[in-house]
Amino acid sequence: MEEIEEKIKEKTNTVLKSMSGKFSLEGLEIQTNNGIKSITVYVQKPGGITIDDCALISKKLSVHLEVSDFISGSYRLEVSSPGTEKKVAK
Repeated sequence: MEEIEEKIKEKTNTVLKSMSGKFSLEGLEIQTNNGIKSITVYVQKPGGITIDDCALISKKLSVHLEVSDFISGSYRLEVSSPGTEKKVAK
């Protein structure tokens, strides 16, 4: 699982750098429920992140993950802000 996490972080950082470089990866969570992986990527930018930012990052990251094809089986991708209260592992 660590290898997949590192690859997802690498792809996420590539996408974030291509988008003006203002975004930063704040954390990543991978969970499996009923055989389906749930991948949550937490991103931030100065001044805060918007829903539109999350949607655009999700769209671009989805393409990178699909092309790379290193995640076996079905998965659900979510891009979110860590918020002010949430602590996530980097």
